[in-house]
Amino acid sequence: MAGAPGAGPARPAGQAPQPPRPQPSAAHDVLCVNAPGMAASGPDGQLRGQGLHGFFRHGVRALARMELRLGGVEPLPLQGTLTSAAAARFVGSVRVPGDLDPDPALTVERLRHADGAETVTVRNTGARPARLPLEIALGTDLGLLTDIAAGRRSADLPGQVQSSGLRWVGQGRAATVSARPSPHAVLAGAGVLRWDLEIQPGARWSVDLRAELETPSTGRPPTGRGPGVPLPWSEPEIRADDPRAARLVARALDSLGGLLLADPDRPTDLYTASGAPWRFGLTAADALWAARMTLPLGTRLAAGTLRAVARRQHQAGPPAAAAAPGDAPSAPEGSGPAGAAPGAPGGANPSGGEAGTAAQAMDGVVPGPLRHGGPELPASCTATEATLLFVTVLAEAWRWGMPRAEVAELLPAVERALGALRAAVVAEGSDGPVGFVTDFGRPAEERAARPGSARCEVQAQAHRAALQGADLLDAFDRPGAAQWRAWAAELRERFREQFWIDDLSGGRPAAALLAPDRPVPAVASTLVHLFDPGLAAEGELHEGLLDREQTRLLAQRLVTPEFDCGWGLRTLSAKSPRFNPLGHRSGAVRVQETALAVGGLVDAGFEREAEILLEGLLEASVHFEGRLPEMYAGEQKVADCPPVPHPAACRPAAVSAAAAVHLVLSLAGVRPDVPSGRVATRPASTAPLGALELTGLRVAGEPFSVRVSRIGVAVVEEAPSFLQLAAG
Repeated sequence: MAGAPGAGPARPAGQAPQPPRPQPSAAHDVLCVNAPGMAASGPDGQLRGQGLHGFFRHGVRALARMELRLGGVEPLPLQGTLTSAAAARFVGSVRVPGDLDPDPALTVERLRHADGAETVTVRNTGARPARLPLEIALGTDLGLLTDIAAGRRSADLPGQVQSSGLRWVGQGRAATVSARPSPHAVLAGAGVLRWDLEIQPGARWSVDLRAELETPSTGRPPTGRGPGVPLPWSEPEIRADDPRAARLVARALDSLGGLLLADPDRPTDLYTASGAPWRFGLTAADALWAARMTLPLGTRLAAGTLRAVARRQHQAGPPAAAAAPGDAPSAPEGSGPAGAAPGAPGGANPSGGEAGTAAQAMDGVVPGPLRHGGPELPASCTATEATLLFVTVLAEAWRWGMPRAEVAELLPAVERALGALRAAVVAEGSDGPVGFVTDFGRPAEERAARPGSARCEVQAQAHRAALQGADLLDAFDRPGAAQWRAWAAELRERFREQFWIDDLSGGRPAAALLAPDRPVPAVASTLVHLFDPGLAAEGELHEGLLDREQTRLLAQRLVTPEFDCGWGLRTLSAKSPRFNPLGHRSGAVRVQETALAVGGLVDAGFEREAEILLEGLLEASVHFEGRLPEMYAGEQKVADCPPVPHPAACRPAAVSAAAAVHLVLSLAGVRPDVPSGRVATRPASTAPLGALELTGLRVAGEPFSVRVSRIGVAVVEEAPSFLQLAAG
């Protein structure tokens, strides 16, 4: 008999059934994050060693169990909540044996920090002294986060007594837990610290615990934001008729602060980890998105991120002078420096023979992982997104006032990225989508032999990078700008002809193109990238890939129930037979894409549609206590039913936190062009947040404040004196 759908392959006769693999879920955990540290538990505060529970450092679980009992019983959990991205507070109560009063006499408060610190305070509010033992059971497997995320859990290691706590050694690692005051007894075999308490009425008693990982001598993992290193953004003050806006931005920036990392030899070049708990390290595309979306708060995060990413960019030799489309690729350098391995801060190896050829083929590509594209689209490589986005972030940071010398330092990396774009254009005579851009993740020879699909969002990102790259080349007297503008114009014309699918609703862009006359008809949220043409000179935007009528049809489609579930945009049309509201590319709501759509729709003049999507995200943020996760279920919104969390979502995630900032700040429509000495303000005329006042933004490193009235009129109240103000 055939197995049930999804049951997996049939078992050979006589073989015992395999137990289901554990699935650690962070959807309902209280997660504290302060990169590179993290702590996760249930809302009761107990670390039980289940799923992701524990204190983590540099991707290693330093402590898996920390279970507290007072008088032999666990406190009754009353509250467990984040007080910031990095800290949480848990409150429980315990009744004293023999006490007839219905009110609990003892409360237990646990203040936890992601760095591994926890303070336990017991308060006696009863009328009699409380004499009872406090026991804290500890244990760890010193497991790797990657293994734990895959559902693998090793047995706890045996503990060893140390002067004020316990120590564990195994798998080439070691961790300790120390306590102040020291415990009255340490039971190493059981992993228990014990104190015999006597707390008088109205008194309290506290103990400070600290879990630490003894890092191995090899390797230099990224560090967090060090002491004395300021946040790489200004802290704005937001006043709006809609109170959800200020709360959302404040908590988004708090979350981003918990994700900040730096390479150990560049402590001031800060960038964001992709997200916790699943991708607690640098993913270049996510870090670049976070930097771009927070540019109104200053260019320091963009500068640090760009430099960190440039150190990881594949390099086969000096960049071509113009890296213009149609030029012949430069010859491989026989002994030039090879690019750093993906994820490595830097390094050089001889690039001779096959290694040199491979390095040349990937020259200019920013490494990035392969990501699932959903049930109707092929997988996508974030190397493509990161390489193209590198050009955009540098160009827009320059417009926002990044110092010219810092921009010039990164221009060779931009020229390499443009060279990678040139190599990814499908050539004439190919069976693939001629003239369009495919993924960068494969060597050029392989792409030429077996062209992949040309994804819609990649064409939008490539078009933007070509135009903004041309802006940079012109401004810094580098050749090639005219060729890139001509190529972008050709791509625009080709896209409007070949990517557009006519249907009964008036038509829509294809999600991808396999070859001429072979569009992929999926209706996916990646289409929102067509509303993001990029910042140009004089506070204008570059021309997009769609014409005005095509833009109107897509804008109207985004707010139909097919796409908009009421909480934001689904990643796949609800009409698709493969739609799954919890599928991360088959129906879930991804915050970044909905926020991009809101800003892009406002810029394109479709403010009614933008306001509909904006309201969905703002309402969802209330249910997530102002901390929007990476994604959540795309179920249709119904009254009195909150959005369903996604079990695999990062929370916090750099792209969703930065998107929340972008969602609010973009409504003021601040568009600077510092190199030309101008800044324009083009706010949403419908004023969807009511009156909006933004103080503490940064343009050219100087304070900038703007107020938008309830009728959508902007007044700049503070700006650098050397900038000319222009209204929309």
